[in-house]
Amino acid sequence: MRLSLFLFIVFRYPKTVIKKRIQLKLPMDVQDALTPLSEIRKALDEKLSTLPTSPGVYQFKNTHGRVIYVGKAKNLRNRVRSYFRNQQQLFGKTLVLVSHIADFEVIITSSEVEALILENNLIKELKPRYNVNLKDDKTYPYLVITHEPFPRIFFTRQVKRDGSTWFGPYTEARQLRAILDLIGSIFPLRNCKYHLSKENIASKKYKVCLDYHIHKCKGPCEGLFSEAEYLAMIKEITLLLKGKTSSMIRSLTDTMQRLASELKFEQAAEIKTQLDSLKRYAERQKIVTGDGMDRDVFAIASGENEGCGVIFKIREGKLLGSQHIYISNTNGETEVELQTRVVEKYYLETLELIPDEILLQKPLAIDEEDAIKAFIEEKQEKKNIRFLVPQIGEKAHLVEMCRQNAQHHLEEYLIQKQKRGEAAREHHGVTALRELLHLPKIPQRIECFDNSHFQGTDYVSSMVCFEKGKPKKSDYRKFKLQTFEGSDDYAAMAEVMMRRYGGSLSKELPLPDLIVVDGGKGQVNTAFNILNTLGLSIPVIGLAKRIEEIFMPDIKDSFNLPKTSAALKLLQQLRDEAHRFAITYHRKLRTKRTLQTELTTIKGLGEKTAFRLLEHFGSADAVSQATIEELKAVTGSKNAEAVFRFYRP
Repeated sequence: MRLSLFLFIVFRYPKTVIKKRIQLKLPMDVQDALTPLSEIRKALDEKLSTLPTSPGVYQFKNTHGRVIYVGKAKNLRNRVRSYFRNQQQLFGKTLVLVSHIADFEVIITSSEVEALILENNLIKELKPRYNVNLKDDKTYPYLVITHEPFPRIFFTRQVKRDGSTWFGPYTEARQLRAILDLIGSIFPLRNCKYHLSKENIASKKYKVCLDYHIHKCKGPCEGLFSEAEYLAMIKEITLLLKGKTSSMIRSLTDTMQRLASELKFEQAAEIKTQLDSLKRYAERQKIVTGDGMDRDVFAIASGENEGCGVIFKIREGKLLGSQHIYISNTNGETEVELQTRVVEKYYLETLELIPDEILLQKPLAIDEEDAIKAFIEEKQEKKNIRFLVPQIGEKAHLVEMCRQNAQHHLEEYLIQKQKRGEAAREHHGVTALRELLHLPKIPQRIECFDNSHFQGTDYVSSMVCFEKGKPKKSDYRKFKLQTFEGSDDYAAMAEVMMRRYGGSLSKELPLPDLIVVDGGKGQVNTAFNILNTLGLSIPVIGLAKRIEEIFMPDIKDSFNLPKTSAALKLLQQLRDEAHRFAITYHRKLRTKRTLQTELTTIKGLGEKTAFRLLEHFGSADAVSQATIEELKAVTGSKNAEAVFRFYRP
């Protein structure tokens, strides 16, 4: 793996030459996880004394030989020793990291730039436990201008270093398609995949297609459009993609006026159509600075263990687009360190021209800025890259706008992460139920029953359904119980079980994997007996409210689940939802009955007025105690007098 990694680095970065690789192996007994800490520390001290002062990359390993951290340094001796000098000055993640170091390895490079590149590749391949993890939200699309005699332009998500010109990454494929549509409306580019070499064109190997006849292509495949003219068009497209719309508008305007003066009005009209499309595109771009300069803007928002970095790409003072990078495992890292990692990642991977001015929310880490600047200048073959941290004015406002976007993306990411965590906990609760209750299979569908009544009147029962740990409200059912009189929870449970599993509902709804009843041993046995009568073998349990006891029909004594158990939390959620659903239905029936038995018997009082009175006063008894003035405020004089006389003849 290591051999292939270094072959890749040399191939990918031919200027990078690793001067020397120092691999200091600890003895086998020290590598053993059971080796005393004193021996490990002694071996580490011996290795620390032999470290060089050259730039390079260091890798910390644990007792199992696994790389747990990768870093780079301008001076390997000073940087690596700083971890072991005074551990009282360490805190957070760094303190935990040092406590797990049992070995280390260093790789010497000839410059800080080479160390920067090597560190980035090692982190990608090894994924060390204690390194900050930077990841894009998605695989961003790029736009490519192919390296061939008559270049094609299209977008792709796979970058190949074949000499083509690449632009991106773009944050949205829709945004990129809009740019391609604009280019297609202005420039007659070819869409075919023909190999248009001079020999093939001269031999008339290809014929023009429909695009030529509808004026979408100039027919280079038959030699109807010269390569020089085509490449001039590609040059203009390159300027457009770099955001240089102003110069392009001026160029097209000059061309249009020249053609008009030469009386070539049809060609001038074509240029005018292209010019109008380009102006509409330029007007849609948001102007954020008045100086018309090119610059990149970086800002960071960080949470407890996550963060987000946002990059604004500004060309000619217009915001062309933005990109955000999520960061995890940030515990103990400052915003300066996080921003430095985002800047490194972006410029190591971007394929676009880097502007001379880069605005930052925070200054870069002191020992990292020179390496990043040197890498950019070497990559772009330019000098005088400026990193600025503006405090006031237009530039500071731009950085603040970038920071607000970073904060928004971070909050959105944390909400989605929380939802994913809740889904995982719900799944864990269902799995835990099977293990704790020794069920034959995972209870993907659970139905829970609860009864509600008031002194034996308006007896109702509710059934709620959870699938995969989540409520499925379309399968909720409510029952108005009628086969008995008075207060009898066992009779109520028997009726609702029979109606659900022995009536029409048994065909309407699928059978559950687990039945939960709100109650103790008596309710569980009643439900179990009804299921046996119906010939159904469905596990049934009871959950008693007082101390959250679990009852099962085939176990004599009740038992309790751990209070922190995901299974218990799921059962409580089921029970509470069934109770809420039953209470809501019971109150509705009581309200309706109260209206029908008292208020609606008052002569001249309609149902709507009666309901309005009940809603305002809370109960029929409160209505009966109300004064004439209070009643008039709700129903008017005539109805108020009727109600008042009814209760006070």
